[in-house]
Amino acid sequence: MSFARSLLFSTPLVVFATVIMALCSMVASLFDPSGNWQHEMARIWARMLLAVSFIRVRVRGLDQLDPRANYVFVSNHSSYMDIPALLARLPYQFRFFAKKGLYQIPFLGWHLQRAGHLAVDRSNARNSLKSMSAGARIVAERGVSVLLFPEGGRTKVGLRDFKEGAAYIAIKAGVPVVPVAIAGMRALLPMGSIHLRAGQAELRVGVPIPTTGLKLPDREELTLRMHQEIQRLLAEKSRHEG
Repeated sequence: MSFARSLLFSTPLVVFATVIMALCSMVASLFDPSGNWQHEMARIWARMLLAVSFIRVRVRGLDQLDPRANYVFVSNHSSYMDIPALLARLPYQFRFFAKKGLYQIPFLGWHLQRAGHLAVDRSNARNSLKSMSAGARIVAERGVSVLLFPEGGRTKVGLRDFKEGAAYIAIKAGVPVVPVAIAGMRALLPMGSIHLRAGQAELRVGVPIPTTGLKLPDREELTLRMHQEIQRLLAEKSRHEG
């Protein structure tokens, strides 16, 4: 029954919502080159996807953040539904770092490009560094946060080692890193599956990690600290459980 609901109800509505909201985003981009309107539409899209998938996402720890500040958000990544969860529940203007191949997908790629998200070419170290530098400029000059998945992609189990791009951006822009753990989403849409299961996930926001006084050679230590904090957040029992 659950798989039939996913295949015949949730999945078609996910596709429909993606097409409609991408078109709306393109129209909005004609009037707002900053990408802010497109981000708000992406948040609406995210809530729609969670609703038609019958996924509830609770968030805790937001009270530790300054709503007026800019951050480099870093999160674990185990499911395609992680992105809607982050968009729907993080009340910040932020831009993603997305794989270059995603920009070739109709509607999704159009939105990513026109909304000001950043493409990452992991096959080319020089291009990847340019993307990281561009991300640091966005945070420092435009007052917009950025979000990265430092594992470099989705993982089927556990938590992989982190790449240093997020630490590079945070140190260069001089802003704190915020670790975010997404718990429970892997079970609702596992990697490699098309079965959207109803259920509940949780965003656990950690204490911001300051970068004041850090230099680029410190990025390895900062990356390790980010990994340890997300690992700790994932291991926590939710205050709503039991």
